[in-house]
Amino acid sequence: MRIFHCSNCANVVHFDNSGCVSCGMRLAYRPSRFEMVAMEPDGSAFRDPAERKTELTPCANAGMGACNWLVEDGHASGFCMACRHNLTIPNLATQQNVENWQRIELAKRYLIYSLMRFGLPLVTRADDPENGLGFAFLADENEAASPVLTGHAHGLITLNIAEASDAEREARRVSLGEPFRTLIGHFRHEVGHYYWDRLVRDRGGQEAFRALFGDERQDYGAALQQHYAQGPEPGWEQSYVSAYAASHPWEDFAETWAHYFHIVDALDTADAFGLRTHPETEAPELALTTTFDSYRAINARVLLDAWVPLTIAINSINRSMGQRDLYPFVLSAPVLGKLQYIHDIIHAPPVG
Repeated sequence: MRIFHCSNCANVVHFDNSGCVSCGMRLAYRPSRFEMVAMEPDGSAFRDPAERKTELTPCANAGMGACNWLVEDGHASGFCMACRHNLTIPNLATQQNVENWQRIELAKRYLIYSLMRFGLPLVTRADDPENGLGFAFLADENEAASPVLTGHAHGLITLNIAEASDAEREARRVSLGEPFRTLIGHFRHEVGHYYWDRLVRDRGGQEAFRALFGDERQDYGAALQQHYAQGPEPGWEQSYVSAYAASHPWEDFAETWAHYFHIVDALDTADAFGLRTHPETEAPELALTTTFDSYRAINARVLLDAWVPLTIAINSINRSMGQRDLYPFVLSAPVLGKLQYIHDIIHAPPVG
């Protein structure tokens, strides 16, 4: 994540800010330019002085404190390009649901930000009902009903908004034996399933996939049932990024995909703040520059050369404060091969 600045006074602001504490201007994020812009004094609209015919308006979800992005194309829905992917949101009659939804929307915007930085295809369900990406944010209505399960099916990502509660998420983290469970992690994992369809299946890349991850045609339900009943086989750490990744090739892909996103965006943030381990740059002519664009890294090896020493340092700092490791994972040689595979399909030229 880059560092952002208020376009009015150049004060440093954050990705989720809706106002500048320095000049008091209302702020909104302009996704096409990856920048924060100050709004007009009435806070209702902004006209780009460089493009006098371009009127930018706040997303319709801004009124609920759930979005700080701009609508740049006058879309009739009034929603920004991130919120147009929403199909269902929770009942906002209760304050807890509102607060959980706000946290979920922020995590989703982090995801969309990364997808845009990579230039990955983003299509809504309205534009493509069969292959579009959609989100359903649901709440457990009562104890008698079946609980809402977080998951992906045919482009629709469902998320139980209870995951936005720190206490609830921590309870699930402990009960499921997951050392790393975050909202952003959920989004990155589940969208990995969506892009498996788009970048592997739809491009006829199953054979190359199976050579690294295994045969996805094995019974998915039975594999997960066995995983939850018996856990992963001993020694799973040698080949998988997490215990859950060992349950089925699809989950191995989604977990590896999520970790690739963790690594790239965290390195991008670290570099923005000057926390670097001097990795190789994208090209020899850039070797003397002080920035490292992890979103354009030449391969996964370059990323890991920067990532591993950074996580060792940050994990050590966390331990000195009595906190859990920021990144409690060991990346083995087989995992590096899988990360390289993710890198390659993300950066492959579009088909057609």
